[in-house]
Amino acid sequence: MKLTSDEIRGILPHRYPFLLIDRVEDCEPGQWAKAIKCVSANEPHFTGHFPQRSIMPGVLIIEALAQTGGIALLTDGSGNGKLAVLAGIKNARFVKPVVPGDVLELECRILRRLGGIGIAEGNAKVNGEIVCKVEITFALTDSE
Repeated sequence: MKLTSDEIRGILPHRYPFLLIDRVEDCEPGQWAKAIKCVSANEPHFTGHFPQRSIMPGVLIIEALAQTGGIALLTDGSGNGKLAVLAGIKNARFVKPVVPGDVLELECRILRRLGGIGIAEGNAKVNGEIVCKVEITFALTDSE
């Protein structure tokens, strides 16, 4: 399953500047998703992180991975009327900096789901090389 940015906005509540995935390349609902984030020098965080050497904040890379996992969780039919909220981060590792011009390849695989809790592993790559790995915990809550 592929999703455009318009379709992503129909699933996730995030909006600029916090919608961090540009398209979903592939997804097996309830299992995994692969998304793309095109990193641009025009993004507001680059004015302060860092003015002399632009590096995408690691927390935003993790948020982009969490949004990718949210797509996997919310597209399986059981996510109707739900919101996937980031509830935990474990074993985050940042291997290389992400800079303007990079294309983040985001992958998030759901490892287990226990009621309203989902646990996933995510990795972000640039040019096929891992730049970040993390385990993410989600809490599914009512969207209103």
